[in-house]
Amino acid sequence: MTDAMEARTIEIAGHGGATLEAYLARPTGDAPRGGVVVLHHLPGYDEATKEIARKFAAAGHAAICPNLFSREGAGVSPDDQAAAARAKGGVSDEQLVGDAAAAAAHLNSLGGANGRIGVIGFCSGGRQSFLVACSLDIDAAVDCYGAFVVNEPPARFPLQVPPLLSKASELRCPLLGLFGEDDQYPAPDEVTVLDTELTRLGKEHEFHTYPGAGHAFFAADRSSYRPEAAVDGWKRIFGFFGRHLAA
Repeated sequence: MTDAMEARTIEIAGHGGATLEAYLARPTGDAPRGGVVVLHHLPGYDEATKEIARKFAAAGHAAICPNLFSREGAGVSPDDQAAAARAKGGVSDEQLVGDAAAAAAHLNSLGGANGRIGVIGFCSGGRQSFLVACSLDIDAAVDCYGAFVVNEPPARFPLQVPPLLSKASELRCPLLGLFGEDDQYPAPDEVTVLDTELTRLGKEHEFHTYPGAGHAFFAADRSSYRPEAAVDGWKRIFGFFGRHLAA
């Protein structure tokens, strides 16, 4: 396998026909490969998230990260778009699912697509990854410390969304969950509740909680970064997608 890739900014038609900016990274050539939809965190569509897309391309997957805040204005900086979206409490679940479906469809339109799609998200994107896995026919999902799957956000929190535990019975694909023991959103007891419910329902999933790690332990550009947890987490992610996205 070679890590040669191409990466660029594109536009796709999202939910309701809206034009979304998106970042696409994929290996060169048309060898069969699965696709990964990368859902950015609440701080927005940033360079760190684009780097994640490139990591997947280097590992042999096509990856796309849609800017879920594109509707906040063309030509507006991603930081300002994110601030405007947070002021509204984030994006609606219906809109998110539609945008994720559009991103998946774009991946499947590319040369070499084998028709298998994974989704991954961090922070608010982790919650959204779980939602997509309960709403669309995809093949694998990764939830990296997704908050508010079990509990509602506190009052005046930047993200105002409903909990998703009632949708657990609708989970359509294997789920990998990676969490920090010192996180508050989600706290370990929330992870336990979700794990217990998925087990009760017989849904295929595996959860890992890292001691000494809090929220955003994957974020190498932030003080929350925990190298040991992040390195192990990436190994699990690549192994998980390697198993489930192969032709």
